[in-house]
Amino acid sequence: MSTDSRPIYERIYETLREEILQGKYNIGDRVPSEKELADEYNVSRITSKKALEMLAEVGLIVRKPGRGSFVAEEGAAVTEMASTDERARHTLIGLVMTDFGNTFGTAMIYGMERASAEHESFLVLRRSFGVPENEEKAIRTFMDLGVDGIIVLPAQGEFYNAEILKLVIQQFPLVLVDRHLKGVAAASISTDNISAARTGVDYLLDLGHKQICLLTPPPIDTTAVEDRIEGFVRAHAERGVIVDRSLWLDEITSTLPNSFHQPNIDQDIRMIVDHLRNHPQITALFAIEYNIALLAKAAVEQMGLQIPADISIICFDSPPTTLGSGYRFTHLIQNEEEIGKLAVENVLKLKRGEKVANKTSLDAKLIIGDSTGPAK
Repeated sequence: MSTDSRPIYERIYETLREEILQGKYNIGDRVPSEKELADEYNVSRITSKKALEMLAEVGLIVRKPGRGSFVAEEGAAVTEMASTDERARHTLIGLVMTDFGNTFGTAMIYGMERASAEHESFLVLRRSFGVPENEEKAIRTFMDLGVDGIIVLPAQGEFYNAEILKLVIQQFPLVLVDRHLKGVAAASISTDNISAARTGVDYLLDLGHKQICLLTPPPIDTTAVEDRIEGFVRAHAERGVIVDRSLWLDEITSTLPNSFHQPNIDQDIRMIVDHLRNHPQITALFAIEYNIALLAKAAVEQMGLQIPADISIICFDSPPTTLGSGYRFTHLIQNEEEIGKLAVENVLKLKRGEKVANKTSLDAKLIIGDSTGPAK
């Protein structure tokens, strides 16, 4: 049994240092990568990275993003050390998200950028457009670039990619936003979607609505959607109102990533129209997201009905209106900027070896708009 009480990264550093000084690795030779060292010593990549950073700090190696680490030339050590010191002061964080817009995502990125600037770090964005293969490729690219941490808004769907699992196993600084992955011990930051949905349903029930239609895409194991559905059901149960699932419409697909095309939009609007005609007792529509609320509004207007006189609509994340433009839905607004800020701060904490909460949930706020009124 070893009696060496030094941190493992110091032992790795010392071993590589001796091998370089003794000529096992000559000038310009590539030394083992973070992954290779992590596998060899059975440690996390954070540990092996620390050892390589120490070698770079003393000028023994040069770290080249996307290529690897190489034994430094004599005379170039001072220059490379300055470069390494500069890199060490500016943490690089990769961000992978499905997409962003004025309904959701832009404010979150703004929060991330503000937090990054405050902590002298840089944010690099890649969009997956909801395609798991794009998500995997983006994560691999970020790792090749030598990022210090990664933030991921997982692609919509029941399958999370193997690259995320690798990051978790390697204890690489990783934070998920907007949803959490079941069975995966990764830090996540999102809205308390259960509580938010309960707040929205409570508001409709207070207005006298008892026949409420839930409009949602297929849940397909996406936790944000599942939690909102659970909140919808809980609110009814707590108020002693029976949930009539026959009033639900959970086949909206045009708002999913890569599906937002006019033929799909028209098809979903027709489906909502048919559903309302088949269930004339419905007095309110609870849309899981803003774009679905837009579909619902178009469907109600096609039927010649008035909002909110005939049917009320509530949703998540209606974008702000300016100078009287746009339609102001009653909605539940998420604290996107704070989600983004906390995501960056948690990545930086994980990089420093600090512990963070496995799941952080933020409250949403109910904003009363023009789309809700008392039930008939």
